[in-house]
Amino acid sequence: MNYCNKIRYHIFAAEKASFPEMIDRLLGWLPKKETILRLAFFGTPNTSEEYLRRREILAEKIKQKFGASRPAVSYVSQPPLDAPLIVEVHSFVPDPDDRISYHSHKDFPYVVLENAAGRFLFAGGFQGNVGMDSIREQSDTVFEEIGEVLAKENMPVNQIIRQWNYVEQITALEGNDQHYQSFNNSRSRFYAKEKWPHGYPAATGIGANLGGVLVDFDAVKFKATDAFATPIDNKLQVAAHAYSDQVLESADCLKTTPKFERAKSMTFGERRLVYISGTAAIRGENSLKGVGLEKQLQITMENIAELTGEAKPVLLRVYLKYPEDYEDAARLMDSYRLQIPISYMWADVCREELLIEIEGIAIE
Repeated sequence: MNYCNKIRYHIFAAEKASFPEMIDRLLGWLPKKETILRLAFFGTPNTSEEYLRRREILAEKIKQKFGASRPAVSYVSQPPLDAPLIVEVHSFVPDPDDRISYHSHKDFPYVVLENAAGRFLFAGGFQGNVGMDSIREQSDTVFEEIGEVLAKENMPVNQIIRQWNYVEQITALEGNDQHYQSFNNSRSRFYAKEKWPHGYPAATGIGANLGGVLVDFDAVKFKATDAFATPIDNKLQVAAHAYSDQVLESADCLKTTPKFERAKSMTFGERRLVYISGTAAIRGENSLKGVGLEKQLQITMENIAELTGEAKPVLLRVYLKYPEDYEDAARLMDSYRLQIPISYMWADVCREELLIEIEGIAIE
């Protein structure tokens, strides 16, 4: 059966309770007949100390639930706007030709799926020394860990196909450098180890209120001749990796561009899955300023439609700069009648003037 028929995406939200109770409830709702590949939890710790304690509680709960078959797990310090804690689930319905194995690297669990189409790696939760090291140092540590996992699995860096990048206080300055720029510089150094003939990964670079630098990623090594990856440009936008210096935030220090594609597809015969990068109201390389939430959301959805073509969204994440915009954003999204899981987060977007950013996954 085709990969696109077997991959699944869900979002579950917990009602307010103690953190351990909310974790138990969310884990209890996981689909029983699907193999869990990735769990991304989003919550609202109040301090770095509380974030680290909750991360430890979550890790222990995952060990108790899954034993040696742990999925990739991350705990993102981003306040969900419709629940105190939510989990985004990436799962799979395997058939006899699918081989799934579970691994860990320095206690970061990850999953490898292998079949006739390719070898798929689902990994996440990579963090540096939260609260102790600088954003630059944490970024370097994260990419070092990711490189070690890829080397262990005999996958070149350029086989990363989707990356989620969460950066604490993303638009804040650390010395002369913006946090996001420091992260981009580290990513550029890491990616420079390989050539990228099939384009950079799809990616999101988004703010978190705590947690330092956290990165999740999917990678794939294709086997079948009719299975391949394709970078997707938006003719209405400049590619992020081709931005000019005018939109890069730094003083007189190194300024490298964000290395990601607007979207990236995986084709399997006549089907394809599209990873939609973090998308906002940008035309060319410039943000639409002063037009309000409704217009920014409209332009963002037009950009997404340009990227997905005939593929239909199956999962979306909506990031809002201001929590008071939640009800309006949810109402506007409802008007699209998508009938799919959508989560809403309060998060800093990488440009001050942007009120909303949307990412997701689509399948054709």
